[in-house]
Amino acid sequence: MGFDETKNDAKKDTTVSETKKTGAITNSEDDNEPSKQFARLMTEGSIYASEDDDEEDVEGKIELGPQYTLKEQLEKDKDDESLRRWKEQLLGSVDINSVGETPEPDVKILSLAIKSPGRPDIFLPIPETGNPKGLWFRLKEGSRYSLMFTFQVSNNIVLGLKYFNTVWKTRVKVDSTKEMLGTFSPQIEPYTHGRPEETTPSGFFARGSYSAKTKFVDDDNKCYLEISYAFDIQKDW
Repeated sequence: MGFDETKNDAKKDTTVSETKKTGAITNSEDDNEPSKQFARLMTEGSIYASEDDDEEDVEGKIELGPQYTLKEQLEKDKDDESLRRWKEQLLGSVDINSVGETPEPDVKILSLAIKSPGRPDIFLPIPETGNPKGLWFRLKEGSRYSLMFTFQVSNNIVLGLKYFNTVWKTRVKVDSTKEMLGTFSPQIEPYTHGRPEETTPSGFFARGSYSAKTKFVDDDNKCYLEISYAFDIQKDW
């Protein structure tokens, strides 16, 4: 996942893709002034990875101010017209009375699937605890594929949800992906997000077993899912 033979280093950390369902503010929208005001003030060895190897863990860690419930946020900024309109756009038909008393948002990753043209989707079971045992999936060398996942947001607005994926082969990092998914309001219906299509590497040295780590983190550095797994690239499916 996030492992592409064709992408260059300059594009690895700036991927933009699509999230479906209302209540989402993606990259371009998330940079506007109301959204900046809405965010809380900044105060400033295993096979898979060690902390020293995980560059994403140390990148951009900041300390944020106190959290507010959804009701408190709406009341606090009720006199700011532009901010009020931005919140209304983000929240849509959310029932404030059902979610407005919880300061911390919750994000649950419901499903992960790999899609490849002309092939059945590969649905990846997410363990309740721990990591998948054995090989999680297999990909064919030189094949096109994309990752699709669904997630649900509850309790409060989640700010700056990000996707990270790092891949190693024989303990050497071969790929690293970081994607800003956006800001999402709580809602009953899940969000569906599709990553851009990528191509697996090919050739003798590309085939074999890989280890990887995927995680979803928000602007508070709260991790909603961190999963380490192994997969294969072979001549055929």
